[in-house]
Amino acid sequence: MEYRQYAAAAGSEVGHISFGKMNKQVQIVTTTQTKDSEGFATPSDTVLATVRAYFEPKNSTEKWRNDAVFAEASALFRFRVIPGLAVDTSLFLIYMGKRYNIISVEDVRGRGMYMELIAKAVTGSS
Repeated sequence: MEYRQYAAAAGSEVGHISFGKMNKQVQIVTTTQTKDSEGFATPSDTVLATVRAYFEPKNSTEKWRNDAVFAEASALFRFRVIPGLAVDTSLFLIYMGKRYNIISVEDVRGRGMYMELIAKAVTGSS
C-alpha cells in the first residue's frame, strides 16, 4: 500500500494546513564524513535548513494503530517545501534535541507546497 492510500484510509489526509500549527522548530540535517589531521574519517552533521513544522508524535489513535506499513514510525512532521532543497530518506531531522531518521517523504496533495515526513526516533545505538 502506498503512503497516500494509507493516509487517506487512516484519516490523516491533510485538509487545511495553517502556519499556526507549524510552531515547532525542526532542523533538516545531513551527515558527512570529514577526515581529521591523521586521515581518519569522522562523521559530522551539517544543518541544511531550520524550518517551522507541525509535529505529531505516534500515539494510540486509530490512524496510527491501523498502520502496518509504517509500524516503526514514531512521528509525523509537516512543513513548507524549501525551494532548492530535496528532502529524502538519506537526511534526518532534529527536534527538541532528538534525532529522527526519515522513513517516508510525501508531497501533500501533489502541489509542491507542503511536505509530510514519517520518521523514526533514534534511540541509543540504533
